[in-house]
Amino acid sequence: MVYITGGRELLDPDKILAKLNIQPGDQVADLGCGGAGHFIAPLGRLVGAETKIYAVDILKNVLKAITSKARLEGITNIRPVWSDLENVGATNITPDSLDFAVLVNVLSLSKKRENILKEALRLLKKGGKLLVVDWNKVPTAFGPAPDQRAKVEEIKTLAASLNYNLEEEFAAGKYHFGLILKK
Repeated sequence: MVYITGGRELLDPDKILAKLNIQPGDQVADLGCGGAGHFIAPLGRLVGAETKIYAVDILKNVLKAITSKARLEGITNIRPVWSDLENVGATNITPDSLDFAVLVNVLSLSKKRENILKEALRLLKKGGKLLVVDWNKVPTAFGPAPDQRAKVEEIKTLAASLNYNLEEEFAAGKYHFGLILKK
């Protein structure tokens, strides 16, 4: 029996985000930040207290919880943005403004993966980078069912069709793959 308590046992945000070389002042969004907001505080620390970080989710109560949780961790530069990432153009962030966007465990939750990648592309500035982390397509006792998980090859093909350049593919943990895509 495998026991996973979550958090850094599944994904280590500091280790994963180090691959992006985010600097103070960089414009960053966590697209689909989710209830745990696992990457929000580390992102907030990387960009510095003077720079806003966007926490984007479709659930308004998640955004309130993430903002409160971040404040408890001393992160006060969160800008919550309510949006449906499946609708291209819906996210209230200036187009072509982000240096980095993060999609963690989002693509496996949607059938409209291409739209989500298009929305991220719309928000990134030229040369901006998208970090995609999602579940490997292997059986586990947790996470989405394996048949619902995004295939890494499918994501790479979709990204290439949208003119993203694959900069790096890596193991983001025992159960996750990682991709760094450049606009």
